[in-house]
Amino acid sequence: MEVAVFDTYVKKKDGGYLHFDIIVTKDTPFDEVLTYGNIYLQSKKREGLNISRKDCRFCHITEIIPRWETHIRQKGYYIHELEGCQ
Repeated sequence: MEVAVFDTYVKKKDGGYLHFDIIVTKDTPFDEVLTYGNIYLQSKKREGLNISRKDCRFCHITEIIPRWETHIRQKGYYIHELEGCQ
């Protein structure tokens, strides 16, 4: 299965950034990608932060890896944390 990777940067209130990838099936509508990103932010207790269209950009299509597959099948997406997400 091929998946789409969306590179996402969200400015934190302290001025830094949360940098993560949102990984979804390649036919997922962009509005759903943004929704998944906002669900992730809520799960990280980042109330008040929202992902806009300018924060999230399509990066590339790639083959799915097993670590992502279970999450995508259960939730529709996988978040790959990169920087500032802790």
